[in-house]
Amino acid sequence: MRRKPYVFITRTLPDSTLEPLLDLARISMWEEADKPVPRERLEKEAEEADAILTMVSDPVDRELLEGAPNLRVVSNMGVGYDNIDLQAADEMGIIVCNTPDILTETTADLTFALLLASARRITEASDLVRSGNWREWGPLLMAGHDVYGKTIGIVGMGRIGTGVAKRASGFSMNVLYHNRTRRKETENETGAAYAPLDRLLKESDFVVCLAPLTEETKQMFTYHEFRLMKRSAFFINASRGGLVDERGLVKALEDKQIAGAGLDVFQEEPVDPGHPLLSFPNVTVLPHIGSATVETRKRMAQLACRNIAYVLKGYRPKAVVNRVD
Repeated sequence: MRRKPYVFITRTLPDSTLEPLLDLARISMWEEADKPVPRERLEKEAEEADAILTMVSDPVDRELLEGAPNLRVVSNMGVGYDNIDLQAADEMGIIVCNTPDILTETTADLTFALLLASARRITEASDLVRSGNWREWGPLLMAGHDVYGKTIGIVGMGRIGTGVAKRASGFSMNVLYHNRTRRKETENETGAAYAPLDRLLKESDFVVCLAPLTEETKQMFTYHEFRLMKRSAFFINASRGGLVDERGLVKALEDKQIAGAGLDVFQEEPVDPGHPLLSFPNVTVLPHIGSATVETRKRMAQLACRNIAYVLKGYRPKAVVNRVD
């Protein structure tokens, strides 16, 4: 009798999202929705699995892949896939998939919300009220910075960057962008203007990092880049923490080289409560929730399952990110 494929899912997902796999495979899920699967358990499951549905926080390295003789596909629930060793997957003929498009608008919403919250000191103001320290109204009480009519510089003009540019146009912002390649279609669609990185940093009131994390972009924002920014400017990162030299950002904040920052991501996650970045009142921090809406996360889970279903049926998913035929 033919062996039924085995799928391991590294978080607990709603049963409704598993429908594409129900008739195709045996399914097992890690019992926690909000805690990562222990490495030992992941290695054990990989020994049998034909497919693994992973989160962006799950390290899928060469050692794990080499210990997975039956593995045909790793389906990452997210756009980014820097947690997966693509070279190793290529060598072993393992397909790697992601979930693009679905989270574009949701993440663009969060990115612009983080920009607004940073500029207008939203979390500081909320904490003031909740702590009971709001004594009276004052003309400069929690005075922040305007967003309307300012210049936004977007580093990484992919789908999410384009979405942020569209939102910025509603605030009559001047939109600059920097990308590995110019995007004339995006320029026509959004009115954004291409700029070299140095110029973008010098002219922008808000620098928004949405670049993918690669070997070339790792720690692309250092103290040098922050020194090029206006002292009145804000740095917003809603992509990956590894794009930023956090020591350089801390020094820039200490030296008042920039006005503040809004961060949804960190080099190490969850971030340590004692991290220096959390000590600055002008740094708005979030727990990596760029795509965290109920609707979007369900659609992401469904697509991640469909990617696996396609491979198990012998088809090629549309959302393949590596070079396996």
